[in-house]
Amino acid sequence: MAWKQTKISAKMLFVWFLLAGLIFLFAPQQLTGKFQSAFTHIFRLPLSIGRNISLASNIQQPLTDIVSRREYNKLQNHIANLTQLLEQEHKKNEQLSGLRSRFVLEGASFVLADIITASTGGLESELTINRGQIDKIKSGQFVLADNSVIGIVSNVSSRTAEVKLTTDYNSKIPVQIAQTSRIMQGSGNNSAMINLLMTTHEVKKGDAVYIDKQPGIIDAPMIVGTISQCKKDSQNPLLWDITVEPVCQIDKLNSVAILVMNPQKN
Repeated sequence: MAWKQTKISAKMLFVWFLLAGLIFLFAPQQLTGKFQSAFTHIFRLPLSIGRNISLASNIQQPLTDIVSRREYNKLQNHIANLTQLLEQEHKKNEQLSGLRSRFVLEGASFVLADIITASTGGLESELTINRGQIDKIKSGQFVLADNSVIGIVSNVSSRTAEVKLTTDYNSKIPVQIAQTSRIMQGSGNNSAMINLLMTTHEVKKGDAVYIDKQPGIIDAPMIVGTISQCKKDSQNPLLWDITVEPVCQIDKLNSVAILVMNPQKN
């Protein structure tokens, strides 16, 4: 038997909804609470999606009104630049702190400089730094990196200076080795040599070589390198043939520190 189509008028629907509303209005609170809980459980997913969409629209709308995307990107870039600058200043402070912690350098002042150009592979080994006469830099001042001496200021202009590394072929620096003073001369190719040391002095590979004390310039010995090769001189077996290598990787450096002794007197 086929179902007969029944037409329900709008008035009839209104009466039904009105009666349902009155039933819920006068029904016990316990019963209506259970119905509300069941309704929330059944339609939990659609309700949560609608709530998230509403919150997102309320949050994003004021942002688009306050600042444009271009301005937002500019602010983000500015923050990134400041963060990088802060990291660089923090590293510089750590370098200064480490240098000043050495009792050898008490009373000294340091001028930090960035390396502009570096030439370390051939006979001539030099750096160009971004500090000069206006920064109180003078020829003859020692240049440090990684708590070691790497060279001497050789030429100064108003805003830049040249540093002759200890490995430069024309570099000659008084050093201490085996409790005696000798001259260390650069030999190029990131190395230096010490001659005229008698074989009666006990030296071996790995021994430290120190800059000799020079009052007013450097007041105490400071490491400059280590012995990488030690053998008897082929022409004079009574003398050592000593090769010295720096104790830091100069080609990896980005900045150095210029040592200024007794800055109050300069």
